[in-house]
Amino acid sequence: MASALFSPLTLRSMTARNRVWVSPMCQYSCEGRDGVVTDWHLVHLGAFAQGGAGIVMAEATAVSPEGRITPWCTGIWNREQRDAWTRVTEFIRGQGAVPAIQLQHAGRKASTYRDWSGKGTVPLSDGGWQTVAPSAIAFPGYEAPVELDAQGIADIVADFGAAARRALDAGFEVLEIHGAHGYLMHQFLSPLSNKRTDEWGGSLENRARLLLDVVREVRRVAGEDVPVFVRVSATDWCEPEGWTLDETVTVAGWLRQAGADVVDTSTGGNITGVKIPSGPGYQVAHATAIKNGSGIITTAVGQITNAEQAEEIVAEGKADAVFVARQFLREPHLPQRWAAELGADATYPPQYTRGRW
Repeated sequence: MASALFSPLTLRSMTARNRVWVSPMCQYSCEGRDGVVTDWHLVHLGAFAQGGAGIVMAEATAVSPEGRITPWCTGIWNREQRDAWTRVTEFIRGQGAVPAIQLQHAGRKASTYRDWSGKGTVPLSDGGWQTVAPSAIAFPGYEAPVELDAQGIADIVADFGAAARRALDAGFEVLEIHGAHGYLMHQFLSPLSNKRTDEWGGSLENRARLLLDVVREVRRVAGEDVPVFVRVSATDWCEPEGWTLDETVTVAGWLRQAGADVVDTSTGGNITGVKIPSGPGYQVAHATAIKNGSGIITTAVGQITNAEQAEEIVAEGKADAVFVARQFLREPHLPQRWAAELGADATYPPQYTRGRW
């Protein structure tokens, strides 16, 4: 029987050779603190393309200097960054994979140290910056952000559009908007972090306004051929006070109408102190609920670690593809092994055919 996991998937003008995709994973490795990718990023992402992944998604990449999670994060707000990404996308494409990028603004979770350089907010004296958010509410352990005004919100929408243009010019074939994990878009969506009383706060329509405006702007720049993904946190794990799965299902339908093609389904990240029932495939049911409730294509992510598990998710229609993160770090050529275990065909560089599973 043919493998569903190793069947191709076409979205607009893009065809992924299989449905085992590399989830964006922050590397915090722009040592010049300039957002410019280096050999580390080329080797890191290139190995996954050599290993047979269908889509290789680059890490959360800031649309502005203030949008970075840390000073060491990648960026795409200028030409130097755009040009540095080009050799990465060319290599990924040359190995038969689809180069993708996650566009990001971290909001109140910006200007932080990477784990091995410090803890908490980076002060101005060490290269940090003033963070922004829908409301002046600090994420626990970080400095308080400044509430965005109307012009600041408009500038962020424009930044996403300009970043999308640079990403396409750099050779990326899929654009993902980061709307999850407690970063800026998620901060607007969740009533726990959005206490506004204007047109960007209060009702679900208002809280979703920024994300939908960003999706429309990125779709405008992308045209009709390029797929647009949106990563969401399907719940704050604090229902009913926080962001809920039912709200996510509703917004997913709006995202589809706004021009999004795929909802990349994760959970959590906006608050601390909640109990998350973590375990193998613990977020798959959220992807299924969003798919069934909105009709949009979904992907599943989170402790997907073996071939049979991933095959079942796709074959049974629980999600249309899987994003894998930590298991790829352990084994960059993971799809080749999974294909052998499932009796499916895998792609190998000719230099590696002597090592076929």
